[in-house]
Amino acid sequence: MHDPSTDNLIEDRNGGMPRLLEIMQRLRDPKTGCPWDIEQDFSTIAPYTIEEAYEVEDAIAQQDWKELKSELGDLLFQSVFHAQIAKDKGLFDFQDVVREISDKMVSRHPHVFGSETNQKSADQQVSDWETIKAAERAGKKQGGALDGVALGLPALLRAVKLQKRAARVGFDWDSTDQVLDKLVEEAQELREARDADHAEEEFGDLLFVMANLARHMKIDPEKALRRTNTKFTRRFAHIEAELAKQGKTASDSSLEEMDALWDQAKALEKEG
Repeated sequence: MHDPSTDNLIEDRNGGMPRLLEIMQRLRDPKTGCPWDIEQDFSTIAPYTIEEAYEVEDAIAQQDWKELKSELGDLLFQSVFHAQIAKDKGLFDFQDVVREISDKMVSRHPHVFGSETNQKSADQQVSDWETIKAAERAGKKQGGALDGVALGLPALLRAVKLQKRAARVGFDWDSTDQVLDKLVEEAQELREARDADHAEEEFGDLLFVMANLARHMKIDPEKALRRTNTKFTRRFAHIEAELAKQGKTASDSSLEEMDALWDQAKALEKEG
């Protein structure tokens, strides 16, 4: 049974974090809470956490600041939800989470909170950051260069992070040309794949080299692919719109017709 004295806090729109924490605790109350919230655990909530992070990024990409405010709230709620589950299990609570990240940020910024100078280049600060993180991993007995790269990251992003870690210990190509040569080699191996399983393996190798090429060219592969996805969506919408003017749809049009409209969309973009 919940404490009635907290009802005023629940209704207080200026109640801040205490209000949100109380709402979460009430949602998970075994007797009076929401059945769906009570049933959840870390693994069932994790996909929603990832989804909310992407929705934050989408709001930023669209420069929709009102939506960003909402999505940041949704993402914050995910942290609160996980912390409440942990509290219910006797593992830790939200204040432990806040303490952990606060301590981490202070220790990782000695040039701001310590005695080190902050008169450093951005590259030097990144290098220092990685050194501090390496020391933290050592403290967690993560001795391998690749230890601690999260398994749950999107595969393309994880590939880049794995490659960055390996490069720090000297396992890397010297030039972009060498990566391009490897790309050609992997493409040929994909062409020669014996069966579906082998093709999947070789396709993965090809994507891994593409991620490495992006790293060497200082390109964010996720961002580059999202940009291409947006471009494809925009041009295909042009195809559908032009076909609609003719009383047609993509499914009852020929590839040649759609290719011509695709080229038209490209030309219009260049003119714009």
